[in-house]
Amino acid sequence: MEKKRTIPNEMFFATVEEMIGEGRSVEMTVKGFSMRPFLRNERDVVVLSPVGEKVLQRGMVVLFRYGGRHILHRIRKTDGERLLIEGDGNYRSVEVATKEDVVAYVSEVRLESGKKLQYNDLGWRGRTALSLARKRVRTLAVDVKHKICK
Repeated sequence: MEKKRTIPNEMFFATVEEMIGEGRSVEMTVKGFSMRPFLRNERDVVVLSPVGEKVLQRGMVVLFRYGGRHILHRIRKTDGERLLIEGDGNYRSVEVATKEDVVAYVSEVRLESGKKLQYNDLGWRGRTALSLARKRVRTLAVDVKHKICK
C-alpha cells in the first residue's frame, strides 16, 4: 500500500507550477467541496495540464492563483483578459482573475469508480450539465429561503 504524506500547500503548488511550466501534466487528488458534485473530496483525481495554446473558455475547470492561494474552479465567463470563475458547489461566490493567474486546466478526471472523463467529452459535458443544474436549483432554493425568512 502506498504511503501518503502531507506537505504544505505552498510547497506542493510550487512544485505543480514548476512541472506545468516544464510542459508536464500533474495528477492531484481533489481536496474540498467547492466543486461538488462535479468533483468529490478525496475521491476524484484530476489531471492538470499546461494551457499552452488552448483557449480558456466558459466551462473549463482551471487551477488558478487567487488571494495568495491556488483554487480549482470552473470558468463562468471570459471578458478579454478577465475571467469570472466559480466553484460548482459555491453559493454566489465568484472570483475575478486574469488569464495570467491560470496555472493549468483539468484535462481529465479519474472518478473513484475507475471511470475517466476527458475534457469536453460526452461524459464530461453530461456531468458538468448535472452539476450546474444542481447549482441553479440550490441557489434558487437559498434565495427563496432568504426572502421568506426576512
